[in-house]
Amino acid sequence: MDLQKSLRQEISALLRGGNAHLDFEEVVSDFPVTHINAKAPQVPYSFWQMVEHMRIAQWDILEFIRNPAHVSPHYPEGYRPNPEKRADEELWRKTLDDFRSDLEALDAMVQNPETHLFAPIPHAPNYTVFREILLAADHNSYHLGELAIIRQVLDLWPADRKYLTGAPQ
Repeated sequence: MDLQKSLRQEISALLRGGNAHLDFEEVVSDFPVTHINAKAPQVPYSFWQMVEHMRIAQWDILEFIRNPAHVSPHYPEGYRPNPEKRADEELWRKTLDDFRSDLEALDAMVQNPETHLFAPIPHAPNYTVFREILLAADHNSYHLGELAIIRQVLDLWPADRKYLTGAPQ
């Protein structure tokens, strides 16, 4: 058994979702574009704003790992779009595509045997790629759960996927 390969597969699985977590595609596929700016009761952000927050945070983690000159957005306002900003279909699709692209880049980093997962990041010696990948996976998982619940509250799951809401099949 190749321990390195197994470890990379498990980290990749955690990053991509599945097993005990919903994955990104499960949560966003077939989402009605007419509701991307909808907010659930008592939730200050729309569905798109939450996905955009995930995209920004994931992008920041990716750039922190690979770009020594990267400067993270100012926290907290730099990690969310303006609460008044609304998306159109083009911006929605761009957010989804950019999130997927950055997720692919993180996963490729994990799968690359040249990536030293536990070595300090050269320009950030108190951090490792392993730590940053876990951070991205944890952050994504947390918000995907929120998005799934919001989708349920707003009754926006396709009829053939009611299993995600707990309704009997």
